Amino acid sequence: MERHPLEHGPLAGDRPADLLPADTRPERTASEPAKAAPAPTYTVVSNPVSIEHGDLNVLFSGESQTRPGHRIGPKVYDFWLLHHVLSGTGVYRVEGTEYRLRAGHAFLIAPGRLIEYAADERDPWRYRWVAFAGSQSEALAASAGFTAARPVTDAGRSLRPAALIGRIQRAFREGGKLAHLEAAGCLSLLMVEYGKALAREDAPVPGPGAGGNELVQRIVHYLSTQYAEPVSIELMAATLGFSRAYLSRVFKRHTGMTPVEFLLRLRIDHARRLLRERRELTVEQIAASVGFQDPLYFSKQFRRICGMPPTAYRESMLRLGAPRRGE
Repeated sequence: MERHPLEHGPLAGDRPADLLPADTRPERTASEPAKAAPAPTYTVVSNPVSIEHGDLNVLFSGESQTRPGHRIGPKVYDFWLLHHVLSGTGVYRVEGTEYRLRAGHAFLIAPGRLIEYAADERDPWRYRWVAFAGSQSEALAASAGFTAARPVTDAGRSLRPAALIGRIQRAFREGGKLAHLEAAGCLSLLMVEYGKALAREDAPVPGPGAGGNELVQRIVHYLSTQYAEPVSIELMAATLGFSRAYLSRVFKRHTGMTPVEFLLRLRIDHARRLLRERRELTVEQIAASVGFQDPLYFSKQFRRICGMPPTAYRESMLRLGAPRRGE
């Protein structure tokens, strides 16, 4: 009997794949008992509002703990199909290329491509999936960084992708006339998560040469766009995917100052501009506008760097006839 094109349940043979080469997996000795495979499970929920494709529409979503060796394909789909591996391992093959996957990996199947995927015999994968279609689907996938040559990414230990797919399923179960909109929104956020993961994979390994310069440029860009916010170097380091100590070392080697010192001087430079051009703003308002929560600390740092307090600097600029903004 023909089943639903996306049925990944125990009878269909779907599960996640392992990225480790097969010969690196530990062998079980004769004295070790075989580890029992998890009991197969399968759930799926469809869009309760519409399955028309339109611009972008999530068609259905599900989750499965596959049985050992569970296999799908070779076959083609006429919609987009994204899998996120929760646990276990498996293999994804697309038109001659093979990817061994594990927990945290995701693979995107494009319509019309000949694919096949199978769960590991000893550690079958458990995954969540979401199917979608529409005229904007390819652009959405491309904006995240997925391509025909790059259908796989690694979200690491992040729990957000699985949670977003779970939210899509919950929206469909609860129903309501806005369920399709919530699902589409979650799908876009899901692509953002994978886009960040793919961007991290693209990041060059910093070193003493060009790689280090590239990292310095990323730090400068980050601080230059975030200086007015309550930035912490720890948060920046986590965002860029490096340790704080490493970022500081590379940045100081190329600029002669630490990221903290650069951020402070960046804020003071913007404060000087506001003191010259925005005469209607108080010193406290300017301090807050450039990222200082404590106006007294702002004044102290301004005096240390500029040699005079903010009020004296503004008065000196007025005497020199500094233009207002727009003059």
